[in-house]
Amino acid sequence: MSKYPKILALAVLAAGVVPVAAFAQGRSGAGRALPMYNPATELTVQGTVQEVKQFTGPRGMIGTDVVVKTGNETVDVRLGPAAFLTQNQFALVQGDQIQVTGSKVNINSTDIVLAREVKKGEQTLTLRNAQGFPVWSRRGRR
Repeated sequence: MSKYPKILALAVLAAGVVPVAAFAQGRSGAGRALPMYNPATELTVQGTVQEVKQFTGPRGMIGTDVVVKTGNETVDVRLGPAAFLTQNQFALVQGDQIQVTGSKVNINSTDIVLAREVKKGEQTLTLRNAQGFPVWSRRGRR
């Protein structure tokens, strides 16, 4: 009997194990799980945009964060993919007055708010559904 069937069997086994291991690490890879929206920690903050920042997320997605000054403190707010904001013609700049409803979570020992809804003047952008699933994903559009 040839050794090729054994090699083929090992290759098939390895092909099945690698994706399972990658999935178990979380969607962001390298052992880091993405922050999860928690409706129980939902809050609403109002304030002035101090800074608009871009970040690189999973799979190279470019995202948008804002720093909002609310009275005596600042709050880091994770909005979502920059392309989603552009597609919905929703732009934020330093000095804008906004209201954010979202879930307060901790990432790398830093509290941030995962935005569900952002209001600027008469314009409202919904980023997540009531359960916290991103509306730009298939799961959030259900």
